[in-house]
Amino acid sequence: MHVNLPEKLYYSIGEVAEAFDVNTSLIRFWEKEFDALQPKKNAKGNRKFTPADIKNLELIYHLVKERGFTLDGAKIHLKENKKKTLDNFDIIRKLETVKSELLKIKDHL
Repeated sequence: MHVNLPEKLYYSIGEVAEAFDVNTSLIRFWEKEFDALQPKKNAKGNRKFTPADIKNLELIYHLVKERGFTLDGAKIHLKENKKKTLDNFDIIRKLETVKSELLKIKDHL
């Protein structure tokens, strides 16, 4: 899954949930479960997610929803192999983008 969000400093929980096609309650749940998610909160308590939070959410989404990890398994995987996991995740995302572009070119032939 590639998240389509405009470039901004902060995103609301609604924008994030819509981009990932999940409920806001799932985002809140993951925030409690994963230390990597630390959105800022304004005076009213509204969450504001940074691009770094979005990247962490993408990684969590990838592990839990796409690869089928349990929450505990994803936590352990992130804790023990975070650098390697992030590198692999970046490579996978770049390859998916290349594949998408090649399929577009193929369709226009």
